[in-house]
Amino acid sequence: MTDMADIRTPWRATVLTLFPEMFPGPLGVSLAGKALSSGVWSLEARDIREAATDRHRSVDDTPAGGGPGMVLRADVLASAIDAADITPDRPRLLMSPRGRPLTQSRVMELAAGPGPLIVCARFEGVDQRVIEARALEEVSIGDYVLSGGEIAAMAVIDACVRLLPGVMGKLASGAEESFSEGLLEYPQYTRPQEFEGQTIPEVLLSGDHARVAAWRRAEAEALTRARRPDLWRDPLSEQKRPKSPREA
Repeated sequence: MTDMADIRTPWRATVLTLFPEMFPGPLGVSLAGKALSSGVWSLEARDIREAATDRHRSVDDTPAGGGPGMVLRADVLASAIDAADITPDRPRLLMSPRGRPLTQSRVMELAAGPGPLIVCARFEGVDQRVIEARALEEVSIGDYVLSGGEIAAMAVIDACVRLLPGVMGKLASGAEESFSEGLLEYPQYTRPQEFEGQTIPEVLLSGDHARVAAWRRAEAEALTRARRPDLWRDPLSEQKRPKSPREA
């Protein structure tokens, strides 16, 4: 008999988009695709136009106050959100270049939950009133502008899915990656031992696990200081690692 405590509801991603045919796209292959096929997680892409009420299925209108482009209507998008999300505890994300930067810590929180509803904006954005009325969390994947939120949504989903239990082959694969401890990942090497005159660092071949760990930590700190000073913090300060997804 199966212990009910061992039964978990599959992690669920719901995407609101004007282009549902873009999904699953890359999410249907590799680790994410295998996990999707095996039921570890589920994906639903819903067309925002289904919530339109006029015969032209209009979802946007001109910006109040003038200006270029079009803006997604509050009433249409609110109806689409309400029809898609009957679970109030699910995170509701809006992919937006003005949102807070996505971090590994936030990814781990999302992966540990029931799965988000993600709104993919187009045109000049979304009416501010629906952002506030439906408590949308604006999230950015970088300081640049895409044609729409679909690719950004895929990035969020992929980052979460790979952390779900059973998706990655080895649990350690996710424990020593970039950002897992606020640092970029150390350099990696494999065979051949010599490549175009360059050899694998001797310490990695020593078999001394303490020396290897110290070398990797030092390299991670040096890379972070050089490439991401915004992430750098005193390595001697207390560090609290975010819990792994669904970790007790």
